[in-house]
Amino acid sequence: MKILITGATGLLGSSLARKFAPLGEINGIKRETSDLSLTDGLAIQWHTGDLSDIQSLEDALEGMDLVIHSAALVSYDPKDESKLMRVNVEGTTNLVNAMLTKGVEKLIHISSVAALGKSPDNKVIDETHKWVNSDLNTPYAISKYLSELEVWRAVQEGLKALVVHPSIILGKVGTGRSSTEIYNYVLEEKKYYPAGTVNYIDLRDTVDLIYELYQKSQWNERFILSADSISYKEFFEKMAKALGKKAPDTAVTNGMLTIGLFFIKIAKLLGLSKSPLNKQTAMISQLSYHMDNTKVKNLLSFQFTPIEKTFEWAGSNDS
Repeated sequence: MKILITGATGLLGSSLARKFAPLGEINGIKRETSDLSLTDGLAIQWHTGDLSDIQSLEDALEGMDLVIHSAALVSYDPKDESKLMRVNVEGTTNLVNAMLTKGVEKLIHISSVAALGKSPDNKVIDETHKWVNSDLNTPYAISKYLSELEVWRAVQEGLKALVVHPSIILGKVGTGRSSTEIYNYVLEEKKYYPAGTVNYIDLRDTVDLIYELYQKSQWNERFILSADSISYKEFFEKMAKALGKKAPDTAVTNGMLTIGLFFIKIAKLLGLSKSPLNKQTAMISQLSYHMDNTKVKNLLSFQFTPIEKTFEWAGSNDS
């Protein structure tokens, strides 16, 4: 079996490469300048290419049995809106079209809970949630929503797709990836926390769930991957306890002057590589949403890692 992973140099992509390696040959797409440090020790057949280069995609897809699409741009910077559409939407379009051209039938698409959308009237979101236009949907969310539409369009043309929607993925401290920058806020003992909630999942659980869903051939289904939602206050308190630091102890209230200082450091809570302060991110952090994991939990009888254990692992030397 031959598996191609886009985004294999990233935190989730490299973890999926390790998980799926016993099934066959792992292939990855990289740029000339890609950092391969997270893939040390992995036997990966590398293909130099890019989601914008259709020929390189078709070359990389030659002989593949399965594609795991984990490559994406994550940003809330308004200046990146066109880049988000180009990388996430056009890149996914190019990939699924190339798969159809080359006759590669199976795709695991790593989406995001952001692609499900948010609305002021619905605080609990599951896989049946219908996208509505809302000021709560960021350009990143829109790009992931439109990317997923391209996947479902390709399904209508013969592709088999398993779509997963992870919430904020908690990996190890110090990996240098945007999804783990969240720890720096507590490590630096910052003061403020927002009033809303955060939905989270352990990196190890994310990988295990995707693998189990694949093993159960859950094609043309979508699944929220999220352990639970928790207030930012409790989230930071548990993190600080595990890391031996002082937790933020002052709530950010709407209209506070300090919200500006807060967001410059904390916006990466949403898993973003670039998250400057703006009214939209400020508003979202003050709201409470719960991503319902009932579908995947019932199907797999899965036991999620307690957040205390995740934080202990994140700060340890354990692999």
